[in-house]
Amino acid sequence: MNKPLSEFDPQIVDIMRRDLHRQQNCLTLIPSENYASQAVMQMQSSVLANKYAEGYPGDRYYNGCEFIDLIETLAIERAKRLFGAAHVNVQAHAGTQANMAVYHALLEPGDTILAMKLDHGGHLSHGLPQNFSGRYYNVVPYGVDKESGRINMNGIAALAEKHRPKLIIVGASAYPRWFDFAQWQEIADSVDAYLLADIAHIAGLIAADLHPDPVPYSDFITTTTHKTLRGPRGAIIMCRNEFAEAIDRAVMPGLQGGPFMHTIAAKAVGFKEAMEPAFKAYQKQVVKNAKALAQRLIENEFRLVSGGTDNHLMIVDLTATFEKLSGRQTANHLEDAGIVVNKNTIPFDKRSPVTTSGIRLGTPMVTVRGMKEPEMQLIGDFIGEALRERKSTAVKNRIREKVRELCEQFPIYEDLNLWS
Repeated sequence: MNKPLSEFDPQIVDIMRRDLHRQQNCLTLIPSENYASQAVMQMQSSVLANKYAEGYPGDRYYNGCEFIDLIETLAIERAKRLFGAAHVNVQAHAGTQANMAVYHALLEPGDTILAMKLDHGGHLSHGLPQNFSGRYYNVVPYGVDKESGRINMNGIAALAEKHRPKLIIVGASAYPRWFDFAQWQEIADSVDAYLLADIAHIAGLIAADLHPDPVPYSDFITTTTHKTLRGPRGAIIMCRNEFAEAIDRAVMPGLQGGPFMHTIAAKAVGFKEAMEPAFKAYQKQVVKNAKALAQRLIENEFRLVSGGTDNHLMIVDLTATFEKLSGRQTANHLEDAGIVVNKNTIPFDKRSPVTTSGIRLGTPMVTVRGMKEPEMQLIGDFIGEALRERKSTAVKNRIREKVRELCEQFPIYEDLNLWS
């Protein structure tokens, strides 16, 4: 039990080291991923993983929670301060569970939800038929305008008036433009619907005042705590005080039992980091880098959905330049060249979500490494060359070596030997 992990289980340590090597030597452009700080990871691997703490601060089902209560209270207060929220639940294990808790608190099976289509940028927990949300609720989908690639608010208002949803969801996993939450509140109020803002992708930008704020306009806000926020894998729920009891009961005992206290402590660390001036500077660079990368891709004759980006991500429509390539094939070709992206549907996609006609790229991870606009231009060129010359193993190997050399200049962590 007291042996070093590398001695007790060298097999798992070896696999971990190999993935660390992959992370260090590849350019990861998946916008839903990020590098957590060493402080966040240190707290998440702490002795707090040993403690059960069902319930909430001051009202636990287990004894021995004196210090656990202090940790959860600190996480709650930091999240409130970071986002200006009235009430925060920090126990949700993931973004989908956070959304599920809101539905559980508000809705009955069969109630109507207005939410974004998955292939237009929405999330599977917003009504995908195979997901619980699509099975238990009547989901009316909205999408983007075919020409502009942007949400048409007049169309949203018309759908709301026609279907009278009980809940309207604003938020996406693949939408490169801002959300005007004030407009969404007006529409929700006009049909007496609740408004849920799912800000999982843009929470870091919102915390840094680089995106319109959903808090004054939304009844409920859910977000993951990784992605642009750079904390541990997890989620939180924010809401107005009048819904606090319903949300807390929906999370526990409604949907889960014991919270992950080591993760909640790591969330608290992440929230503290997000209140530092360096975090705002980081988010500013994320946006600058996204715009620079988008522009370079356009110069390399790629078509971007909506023509560009306002945030941290962009969607490439492959049908305009590489019509025969699917998103899956494209992601595989780029990985061969040391560039990691994910396949993604595009609006009005004729291919299935398994293959897709697009890819999704984002700049949170390369920005953590210290890369700026000049590096984004290089990356845009690497992507263009790798796909134009995708049949050449030699070209992809040459680009992979250039990627490795670039990554060496920008290590993920200051001390990679921590995991050696």
